Amino acid sequence: METAPQPRARATRSIWLDAAYDLFVQDGIEAVKIMPLAKKLNLTRTGFYWHFKDLAELLSGLVDLWQSRNTGSILERCALPADSLCSALFNLTDCWIDPDLFDAPLDLAIHNWARNDAKLQKLVDASDQARLDAVRGIFLRFGKPPEAAHYRALTTILTQSGYYTKQVIETRMDRALAGCHYVEVFAGERPTQQEIDAFLSRHRGGGFG
Repeated sequence: METAPQPRARATRSIWLDAAYDLFVQDGIEAVKIMPLAKKLNLTRTGFYWHFKDLAELLSGLVDLWQSRNTGSILERCALPADSLCSALFNLTDCWIDPDLFDAPLDLAIHNWARNDAKLQKLVDASDQARLDAVRGIFLRFGKPPEAAHYRALTTILTQSGYYTKQVIETRMDRALAGCHYVEVFAGERPTQQEIDAFLSRHRGGGFG
């Protein structure tokens, strides 16, 4: 006879956030409620209030996680030193391949939520603009005219966001190999073999994205 799981004496704030994240990316914002979270964690509703004033504070934590994990990562990768345009674009392309740098399911869930939340939509719009500005900055840094830099940056972002909105499933290495071709298209020049080898070596042996 199976024994029921024992309730935890104390759960951390991060445990509640992790559980909320799982419900959010799987079933959307409507699924993130206190009682389902408590049941999922085998905890009491009272335990939630040790860490959060209310559900709104928990949801704010999800937004903060998204800003740090996704927008923050893109801005950081765009700012990394690079010797060439292709090298800089490879730094950015790491985000689309390494789930530790960019959480695609979280990004999609946040954008879906924002469609029905005007306040969040303003934040998402500002975040998307910051991403576009950062990517455009790569092209400007390596001598592309402003208009060309804008549309190259837009193409870069929309191409990759299309991957996760379409929920494309492929191995990490297949995506990295595709990334080499995308970088050539976005840059308008072929990466050197040394740049390609350095990029692929960062993703060799990875699993599914």
